[in-house]
Amino acid sequence: MKHALATGNLFEHAARVSASPAADEQIDALVEQSGVTIERIVSTGQASPPGFWYDSPRAEWVVLLSGAATLEFEGQPTPHPMKPGDHVLIEAHCRHRVAWTSDTEPSVWLAVYYPDADGAPG
Repeated sequence: MKHALATGNLFEHAARVSASPAADEQIDALVEQSGVTIERIVSTGQASPPGFWYDSPRAEWVVLLSGAATLEFEGQPTPHPMKPGDHVLIEAHCRHRVAWTSDTEPSVWLAVYYPDADGAPG
């Protein structure tokens, strides 16, 4: 039986983006299966609009692979700065936003979205 092999490099696109920063974040779905989504996100200075909060029905685990960023969580007065290697588990419906990403180097994120503990698919 033959198996399909999908390969890539998480930083390849980031190198192209750093040469000509995009107006929008670059989001690539790497895996989508059984309620789980794995995305690579490349930020080049983008942030959530003022007053905007993400409120996902799925849990999210995110790691910053390169660059720098700051997250904010509703109800928490202290922002959460992130450097390469930092990760955070965001429970379903935990309102959060991207307050800042570096505009001098690409911030490459790996985000894993999955159903919450109650099995809600999102």
